[in-house]
Amino acid sequence: MQPGTEAKSERIDLRTTASAKRVLQEAASARHKTVTEFVLDVALAEAATVLAGQRLFSLDAAQWAAFQAALDAPTTRRPRLEALLREPSVFE
Repeated sequence: MQPGTEAKSERIDLRTTASAKRVLQEAASARHKTVTEFVLDVALAEAATVLAGQRLFSLDAAQWAAFQAALDAPTTRRPRLEALLREPSVFE
């Protein structure tokens, strides 16, 4: 299925004040949408923004060079970590 053509099978319930509902109704009307369409569109747009902030980051040229240098740098031995990883897991 294409995005947006998926069958709607889930429900989100929320409670609000009468004044907040009126504002949402007015905004939805201004966009020629139902309140449900308006709230879902706005919520999904904000969710995409929040998630993009968790998944993407921007670096200038100097920061990118420093990032690459850190990735390319040789690893440092960690004897205590190596010993820990040789021990049997508590899940085994």
